[in-house]
Amino acid sequence: MNIKIESLDKIDEAALEFIRAMGDNTVFAFHGDMGAGKTTFIKAVCENLGVSDTINSPTFAIVNEYRSDSGELIYHFDFYRINKIEEVFDFGYEDYFYSGSLCFIEWPEKVDTLLPKDTVNVYVKVQEDGSREVSLSL
Repeated sequence: MNIKIESLDKIDEAALEFIRAMGDNTVFAFHGDMGAGKTTFIKAVCENLGVSDTINSPTFAIVNEYRSDSGELIYHFDFYRINKIEEVFDFGYEDYFYSGSLCFIEWPEKVDTLLPKDTVNVYVKVQEDGSREVSLSL
């Protein structure tokens, strides 16, 4: 499935389309180059899921925890600064990935051997016209 984001003012429409496509899946691995818009898109998805907390990249914290208005937990990971897989073991990744809560993961290639088998891969690509394409492998 492909979702086109024409511009930032259309991102909420794309986020809602993504949410409708999520189904019962809980772990989403976001792939894309630096600056492709992964964090911006995850922020829009979280906001449209009812998160009113400040949403930003957990680059230094590795994981941010959000709660939607309905009380649903959402975990947002950024593994960009992970240098050794042992760092991921140290914070107990299994408790998050297998919690049944939504997990949005940036830079998943750094931890690909630890991802659950049913992880949905999401690719965010910048198009020549500056728009973004989000593709999901459901």
